[in-house]
Amino acid sequence: MSKSVIHTDRAPQAIGTYSQAIKSGTTVYLSGQIPLVPETMDMVSEDFAEQAHQVFKNIQAVCEAAGGTTADLAKVNIFLTDLGKFAIVNDVMSQYIKQPYPARAAVQVSALPRGAQIEIDGVMELPE
Repeated sequence: MSKSVIHTDRAPQAIGTYSQAIKSGTTVYLSGQIPLVPETMDMVSEDFAEQAHQVFKNIQAVCEAAGGTTADLAKVNIFLTDLGKFAIVNDVMSQYIKQPYPARAAVQVSALPRGAQIEIDGVMELPE
């Protein structure tokens, strides 16, 4: 089975040695997205809700570039610098992903790249 690189200008460019996503068969592995605005590569805001919205917009763009939608996400991992903001994540997530929701993990971490308060990665399964 071959793998292919997924890339879109509608999500932030990789800031390290990784791809936005890799497709292997019908599975797409999405790299972590932080709340960078793709056009400027700057943090969207210091406001947590705005950061969460930007991350989901970035995830949505990568899903679409891979030929799917957020409805095709099978698993997401959410990394937060403050687990107390989890209720906000749930509210924002429900605006981008509808039931049935993907499997999910949420963990608090001490720091994220560029001072972000949230990062999300995921696995998407495309219809055959």
